[in-house]
Amino acid sequence: MIQLITETWYGEFSSTLVAMHQLRYRVFKIRMDWDVQHSGDMEIDDFDALHPVYLTQVSDDGRVQGSVRLLPSLGPYMLRDTFPALLDGQAAPVSPLIWESSRFAIEAGPDAPKGEHSIAKATYELFAGMIEFGLSRQLTDIVTVTDVRMERVLRRAGWQLRRIGNPQKIGNTLAVAGYLAVSIEVLERLRKAGNLREPVLWTPVMLTAA
Repeated sequence: MIQLITETWYGEFSSTLVAMHQLRYRVFKIRMDWDVQHSGDMEIDDFDALHPVYLTQVSDDGRVQGSVRLLPSLGPYMLRDTFPALLDGQAAPVSPLIWESSRFAIEAGPDAPKGEHSIAKATYELFAGMIEFGLSRQLTDIVTVTDVRMERVLRRAGWQLRRIGNPQKIGNTLAVAGYLAVSIEVLERLRKAGNLREPVLWTPVMLTAA
């Protein structure tokens, strides 16, 4: 199950958001050793103060095991304001049809259900949730900064990153920026690969091919 949490619902889902920030701390600070801001055992940064949309992936036992943050490209966002070097001299996207995803985190155990290419089903669910959200907002693309390892996961899953520039070393990570297409076709491909038989968002989005 993917929960879509907008600013209106922050209070209602406060415990879920705390668990999400704790997940991000475990993934980005402890496991990946990134130089990230944190408060105690929660990873939280300035972009979390901009009222983003969060998608949280919840396991059958109610544990938050995945999350991603989404911000419109019309305001501040990570690629433009923190990692402009990854634009390789190109202009940062500024469009109501493009949002940025960041802080994609998954913590699925080795015995967790898998989809095609041995990718965790939870990962496919979170990818599908991102596209379902994008279709509900009539987006054409999601722009993102990721590392080349995650780029390979995206490619194997069937969601090809269209690179903006060449990868660059940032801290201990080989990072790259690019676009992910938002379309019914990509969603159907991910659903098939992840064995997802229905919409994954907690409040299912009615999807129609425009």
